[in-house]
Amino acid sequence: MQEAMSTEPQRPSAPSCQKLNFPAGLLGFERIKQFTLVSHEEEAPFKWLKADNDDTLAFLVVSPFEVLSSYAPDISNEDAALLKLGGPGDAELYNIVTLRRNGDSSVNLKGPIVVNRHTQVAKQVVPHNAADYSVRHPLPTSA
Repeated sequence: MQEAMSTEPQRPSAPSCQKLNFPAGLLGFERIKQFTLVSHEEEAPFKWLKADNDDTLAFLVVSPFEVLSSYAPDISNEDAALLKLGGPGDAELYNIVTLRRNGDSSVNLKGPIVVNRHTQVAKQVVPHNAADYSVRHPLPTSA
């Protein structure tokens, strides 16, 4: 039996959405508390962090481990308590990507976004060891 070939264009997969609550907002955007983390399979490993009450505000984010496998931010006890993190397995980390026209794109490793994967409460933090990281860590490019 011969397999039928489809001539219809492939439709992009439906996005995955995760509602996040930022009690303190993001640094520089403290008044915005509700965001949605949107991932499209075809844009992996990148995701969009979109403000729920402002269609014009969205941040491109990526897991820091896609950029620097040895990334180990030292999150303060206060931030861990605020997020009710029982251990590292309770947290998801994302970092904001900056795209530049000249191709010199970067990732802010000094200010990770920490999400409690169980409660969806999130906070952008400044780790104790922030001096070990750059706000403009080069984004690797594929060959």
